[in-house]
Order: sequence, then C-alpha cells, then structure tokens
Amino acid sequence: MTRQTSPYAAARGAKTVTLSVQSWVGAQANTAVASYLLEHELGYRVDTVQVDEVPAWDALSQGRVDAILEDWGHPEQEKRYVEGKKTITRGGDLGVTGHIGWFVPTYFAEAHPDVTDWKNLDKYADQLRTPESRGKGQLLDGSPSYITNDKALVKNLDLDFEVVFAGSEAAQITQIKQFAKERKPFLTYWYEPQWLFERVPMTEVKLPEYSEGCADDPEKVACAYPHTPLQKYLNTRFAESGGKAADFLKKFHWTKAQQNEVSLMIAEEKLSPQQAAKKWVERNENVWKPWLT
Repeated sequence: MTRQTSPYAAARGAKTVTLSVQSWVGAQANTAVASYLLEHELGYRVDTVQVDEVPAWDALSQGRVDAILEDWGHPEQEKRYVEGKKTITRGGDLGVTGHIGWFVPTYFAEAHPDVTDWKNLDKYADQLRTPESRGKGQLLDGSPSYITNDKALVKNLDLDFEVVFAGSEAAQITQIKQFAKERKPFLTYWYEPQWLFERVPMTEVKLPEYSEGCADDPEKVACAYPHTPLQKYLNTRFAESGGKAADFLKKFHWTKAQQNEVSLMIAEEKLSPQQAAKKWVERNENVWKPWLT
C-alpha cells in the first residue's frame, strides 16, 4: 500500500485526504460520513484504505494514510509513534465509548440468570458446545486481528471453553443471527457500539473487574476489558499542514446512537456507505455544521 494506490495521487495540486478504515461497520460509518462531508462541503477528494488495526498505525506514521478515526487503544503504538517518533498526533475523542466483552443472548440469560457470572460458565459448557469447539464450550470471536485477550482469559480463568474465530465481523454476525433465529444459546466476544444489539438483544457476562494494569501482560490477563473512549489519530505532517481537512477531522465528534444509525443503514438496509452517509448528513445538519467552522 503506497500513496500511488489512491486514484487521486497523481492529480497535481489536488486536495486529497486518505483515510484508514477498519473492517467493522462502525468504523465504516465514521469514514463514510467524514468522506462525504470532506468531498461535498470542503471540496476534497477522499481515498479510503482498509488496513488491520496495528498495520494502520505503521501506515499512518509513514504518511500512507492521513487519519485513523476509530482506535480502540494501542498503547505500544502510541508510545512508539506519538510519544517517541512524534510522527502521529492525537486527533481527539471520537465521542463514542467502546467496550469489548463476552455476551450471551438475552433470551438465554433470562432463562438462566446465573450464566451472566463467569464463574458459572462451565456449568453451561455442554449447551454451548459446537462441532468447532473440540468438545468444549464455544467462545465465538471475530477476526484474529481484533483486540482480544480471550485465549488468555479462557486459560487463566480455567474455563472449559475453546475460542473459535469466525474470521470477520460479517461472518460472526451471520453466526449470531443464525443462533438467534434458532433460539440456540451462544457465548460470543462482542463490542459496543454495535448495531446488532438492535436486532439480537444480548446480555454481558461479568468477568473479573478491570483495574489499571490488569491486562498489561497478555499471557497473564484475567480481568474484564476496559471501557475505552475511542480516539482519532492524524499523521503529524497532515495535522500541521492539512488545512481545513485536518481541522475538520479534529472536530469530527458524534454519539454512539448517531454512529449506529449510519451502521444500521449500511448493514441492514444494504445502502452503500456513501448512500448511508448522504442520508444521515441530510437529516443532521445541526450536528455536523459545527465540525466545519
């Protein structure tokens, strides 16, 4: 991936912005709305590049992308690039708080209220077994590239479970929907904000309480995931000389409900990200106007 991958890279003097977009729908919603406003209100040409979470930091540091709009917390990369090399600059809060956790369908939690305490999970391992989980209960994860402590958690909490990766958010959603359609129990790694909660109500399983530093050693982690205010990051050169585009991206700030509104249009109504962004922008001028000033 280089600057030349952008269809606008060779346009002499063109105002261009390259945004990193992660594979989950919430990240697509951020990028779609930002791109639409950059193009239609500020006159920029926008290129988007899908990159996994950690490689996106490398690309941002090297200037191959200008901004990441939704980061879930990468302290090693932040220390290296923001504090050390200073090639990446903080772009402020996105406005959305992210949280990863383990969830069961609410219909199963209502029938078995004690399943929402991790200490009781083994009691239900047989009911949560699948052909892929090698005789143990299944803990369904998405992509191995996502932030996950689940293999260490299963080991360190001594649970009779196997982490099974669906491969992507889309594949994980397909499996969750199928389980829900058949009213089957399941245990899944999942995260908020996420539009699927509107379609498949889920209840979080309480893991050992999170405390500062409890997840620092990836081999020994035995605590819940934190609640993380999601952050934006800009390439430092772009942050300093990116003009109105950089100023706009620093001001881009919305709520979980607003992000989910766009995500639902993309995932459920099957609108393209551009169509969903256009629809949202037309309805919410009072929200985005201040981002342009």
